[in-house]
Amino acid sequence: MNYSTWHGRPGIHLEDLFVRAHLRGHGIGKALLRAVAREAVEKGCTRLNWHVLDWNEPAIDFYEHLGAKILKDWRICRVSGESITALADEG
Repeated sequence: MNYSTWHGRPGIHLEDLFVRAHLRGHGIGKALLRAVAREAVEKGCTRLNWHVLDWNEPAIDFYEHLGAKILKDWRICRVSGESITALADEG
């Protein structure tokens, strides 16, 4: 779960979705995303978010075909490893 300050409502962030290459094209990915979308609707969420690498054109095409909008203006910000420890320790 995440929270949209713009909508004042919860949302869902999907961390990973993966279908093995030999099983793609059988509706598995679509079924998985539909299940998460149903969960979001049932919980009153206003949106469902996930990330995709900019070079992964097959995935981008698939997501757009399902109605996803690729947000080109947004960038992922991450602090991890030694950087998160350093940030936590700064005083």
